[in-house]
Amino acid sequence: MTAKNAGTTNENKERREGLVSATEESINMAVIAARAAAEVKATSITAIDVSQRLVLTDVFVVLSGSTERQVRSIVAAVEEAVEKAGHPRVRREGLDGEAHWVLLDFGDIMVHVQQDADREFYALEKLWADCPIIELPSDIQADPEPQQSPLASYFDFSHLGN
Repeated sequence: MTAKNAGTTNENKERREGLVSATEESINMAVIAARAAAEVKATSITAIDVSQRLVLTDVFVVLSGSTERQVRSIVAAVEEAVEKAGHPRVRREGLDGEAHWVLLDFGDIMVHVQQDADREFYALEKLWADCPIIELPSDIQADPEPQQSPLASYFDFSHLGN
């Protein structure tokens, strides 16, 4: 049973009224997911406390991968780490096809793994800008932007104009 389901009626009432933020268990799960993603080079890792806005979950962990292969690797690492910590995945969406945006639902947290272009286009952080950001430990902080390949400067054609 998840922390969200185990709460008392009074706790649920406080949560609906916006007096209680994400549970400690949810924040710990988010840290586990973020750390697993960082270990496989996910970028732009953000945890958003949506507990005051949604009744479905407490935390969104939003992160990026540069390719389909990297997104799949991030998904596998996050699933393994969170499930190993005792929180089974409830559902997974988006892994079929090119894995542009994969949603991992662990009940108390939802992990959004997006390819860079989709992350920029959908801008979940802007959509949930009124929700507090959860501070992640410093060892999890991934590069805020994807690293440019050293070959990119070799193939730089910007001097040719449009």
